[in-house]
Amino acid sequence: MGCVAPPAPTLWCHHRRKLVFHHRSSNHSNSIPSLSLPKCSISPPTTHKPHHHHSPTKTHSPQPFLQRLRNLCDSGNLNEALLLLRSHSQNGAVSSSSSSSNVKEAIGLLLLACGHRKDIEVGRKLHTIVSASHQLRNDVVLSTRLIAMYCSCGSPADSRSVFDAAKRKDLFLYNALLSCYARNALFRDAISLFLELLSSAELLPDSFTFPCVAKACSGLADAVLGEAVHALAVKVGVFSDVFVGNALIAMYGKCGSLESAVKVFVTMPLRNLVTWNSMMCAYSENRAFGECCGAFMGMLSEGEGLVPDVVTLVTVIPACAALGDLIMGMVLHGLAFKLGVGEEVMVNNSLVDMYSKCGYLREARVLFEMNGGRSVVSWNTMIGGYSKGGDFRGAFELLRDMQREEGLKVNEVTVLHVLPACFEELQLLSLKEIHGYAFRHGYQNDELVANAFVAAYAKCSSLDCAERVFCGMEGKTVSSWNALIGAHAQNGFPRKALDLYLVMRDSGLDPDLFTIGSLLLACASLKFLRCGKEIHGFMLRNSLELDEFIGISLLSLYIRCDNVLPAKIIFDKMKNRSLVCWNTMITGFSQNELPCEALDTFRQMLLSGIKPQEIAVMGVLGACSQLSTLRLGKEVHSFALKAHVSKDTFVTCALIDMYAKCGCMEQSWNIFNRVNEKDDALWNVIIAGYGIHGHGLKAIELFELMQNKGCRPDSFTFLGVLIACNHAGLVTEGLKYLGQMQSLYSVRPKLEHYACVVDMLGRAGQLHEALKLVNEMPDEPDSGIWSSLLSSCRNYGDLDIGEVVSKRLLELEPDKAENYVLLSNLYAALGKWDEVRKVRHIMKENGLHKDAGCSWIEIGGKVYRFVVGDGSLLESKKIQQAWIKLEKKIRKIGYKPDTSCVLHELEEEEKIKILKSHSEKLAISFGLLSTAKRTTLRICKNLRICVDCHNAIKLVSKVVERDIIVRDNKRFHHFKNGFCTCGDYW
Repeated sequence: MGCVAPPAPTLWCHHRRKLVFHHRSSNHSNSIPSLSLPKCSISPPTTHKPHHHHSPTKTHSPQPFLQRLRNLCDSGNLNEALLLLRSHSQNGAVSSSSSSSNVKEAIGLLLLACGHRKDIEVGRKLHTIVSASHQLRNDVVLSTRLIAMYCSCGSPADSRSVFDAAKRKDLFLYNALLSCYARNALFRDAISLFLELLSSAELLPDSFTFPCVAKACSGLADAVLGEAVHALAVKVGVFSDVFVGNALIAMYGKCGSLESAVKVFVTMPLRNLVTWNSMMCAYSENRAFGECCGAFMGMLSEGEGLVPDVVTLVTVIPACAALGDLIMGMVLHGLAFKLGVGEEVMVNNSLVDMYSKCGYLREARVLFEMNGGRSVVSWNTMIGGYSKGGDFRGAFELLRDMQREEGLKVNEVTVLHVLPACFEELQLLSLKEIHGYAFRHGYQNDELVANAFVAAYAKCSSLDCAERVFCGMEGKTVSSWNALIGAHAQNGFPRKALDLYLVMRDSGLDPDLFTIGSLLLACASLKFLRCGKEIHGFMLRNSLELDEFIGISLLSLYIRCDNVLPAKIIFDKMKNRSLVCWNTMITGFSQNELPCEALDTFRQMLLSGIKPQEIAVMGVLGACSQLSTLRLGKEVHSFALKAHVSKDTFVTCALIDMYAKCGCMEQSWNIFNRVNEKDDALWNVIIAGYGIHGHGLKAIELFELMQNKGCRPDSFTFLGVLIACNHAGLVTEGLKYLGQMQSLYSVRPKLEHYACVVDMLGRAGQLHEALKLVNEMPDEPDSGIWSSLLSSCRNYGDLDIGEVVSKRLLELEPDKAENYVLLSNLYAALGKWDEVRKVRHIMKENGLHKDAGCSWIEIGGKVYRFVVGDGSLLESKKIQQAWIKLEKKIRKIGYKPDTSCVLHELEEEEKIKILKSHSEKLAISFGLLSTAKRTTLRICKNLRICVDCHNAIKLVSKVVERDIIVRDNKRFHHFKNGFCTCGDYW
């Protein structure tokens, strides 16, 4: 008997001669090869390692004494076995040579039984017997058995004492103690002992030594030390041993050196099932789940008769769960059934977890119910499935059932699994019930549980309870602070999150990645760009920007602070762009009114092989809405249909909005009408669509119908209705709905609602009523409200109110050119040219410039832009000539240039010349030249359409017999046969 071979790590494996196995997505059913098993026994053959240590002398037939002792050991009667041993050895005095061999074998058997039963008391008594005997105290076999016994009983200090007491320390003793240290996670002690072994001139490590040392390197996550051990194994000639190779694969996998693990696998001359399992586990531990599944396929095709076991399945099934590969998971389920291991608790738990993560909770529950030997892990897995699926009721009912299960006890992991399901205020009472249970059982002292309660209370809108849990923690770690800081940052209290960070820093703790992520979120919510830049600088100094999570947080910070260029630079530097990164940039460009950049990024995403999902599709539809590019919008719609994301509620809303903003209300209505279950968001977007098209009565009709269908209006609904009333001139109705918001529907009007009503009153010429409403508002009016009122003053020539309004406006935004332009236009409309010159002089001194009028039209999938007076297009002369011809035709049916739109001190002829070069007229002329007869023209404009252009386009639609749709910065105008849908009210 020599060294006790160290047990293999829990998950080992092996692999074919390719550096990486690739697993294809389940979307391609033909990518899964046949899983017919090799013709061999269901149970994999056991590979026995030949021992080269001392073996006890075998007798031809068992002695009655040894047989009786074996029976007692097998039945667990170790005290009786000890009494029998003492009786046979005459109360412990071993002197007769005839009985010495039997006594030695008996002690060895009993020590093995003590280790198996973890009976250290009987083991210590046997140790006393051995120590008292001159013949046995230096026996290498018994010393090895003693070390192994103490190791199994969790007392490595006693194992070390046995080792130190040995007069002659051979390789078997070293290996036994190394195995003890590795099994008891005393990895540094294992390395120290290994170095002590290497310092011996007489001993060389063998194939039993290296697996223990490799496991110690794994435990220390020290890949550099592992490489040195690997090199030594090659040098002493044991690298070809399958056990050594398996241990090295596992070590490299746990140290994150996946490439090295693959190289070891590829160069191994002999591989067994443990080798393949180890390789699969290494892939899984390093999140290479596709390669893990690929290695499994490789084992089946080139494993030379190897049959998957429980370890194989519980390694590969979680990889399928991580990939969301239901088809592959079902194949493995069938394989487990075929192998007869489907009812194994570990396999069943893995399958339950896989079905849960793939969104098949019903199938997971069926498997869970079929599991006859359900453990705490089984219950936790099922509860976690319901929790992650957002099914609070299911998770909580299962928790109650678990408590009624005999022999089972809810543990910390159970609590951690059920808490994520608590995310609404309605679940606060149940959350407190769980908290009470955790408190009674002492789980609140667990840091992870306490942190989870902080997060859960925050999600249930009870930050006071979250803070009380935090204050009750004895030792607050960075993770504890992260839980509280993140709770405030994610639940609408960003300033408090920043204050908490300052307190955390004062307590002597440094932030980690999670802290920084929460701080960036807080800065983004507050639009504290300067503070966010300081955090960014800290990250750069500490090389943290490369982290994907932090990178996305940085993108969000700059985008939400309307500073897209730094976000684009960070995005371009990212080596591995996840789906979330692409989504962030596309939606960021769209939200910052950079639609062309959003479309370009979407195209790059497709070229890079990333499959866009709902968020990206919504972002690019928003870009199409801004550009009013109908053709591109239709292409995205087709893509959404092919990608099976068009049924998503948010995508449906984006489609309705896109068609509405491209001037196709019929298509918007068709999409809306096809949805069977209409939620609030769908009603809101269709009402808003009709609102911006000036169909006020239709919007009000839908508002009433929405309520009849059981949907309750919210602030977005009322905003759409008020916009509709505004553009249709329904002043009485608009005032009525504003009054009913809080009184009937308990919806508090916000600034945007008041802004809409103020604009509605101003457009109707009720300037004094509009000013009165502004002064009586519960909230401080913003620049948008004053700007709208000043524009109305200009339309109705009210200088007194206009000057009061302009003063307040310029106090709020003294550096915005548009505000000075509105004031200048007011003076110009009243012929006060001296005042106009003063305003323009102020603009010049401040370096402010008026935005030029710009219109654009989409033809053949390409967008063409026109700026007032711009002749940069090659066809500019043709365009100008086309408008001259059009103008001659429309003059014949009543067109007269309205020079009141030209707010410059010029001669009448100069004013007429300026009117001819307005951008929408250029766009319409180009559209008529570039499209076939009867084609509807769709033009977008960055400013409000002027009276002259409006009058001209009405007549153009009649003479060319075309529908012309113009979308200005306020609303849509549908021109047809000499009329506009706005009724000349805009």
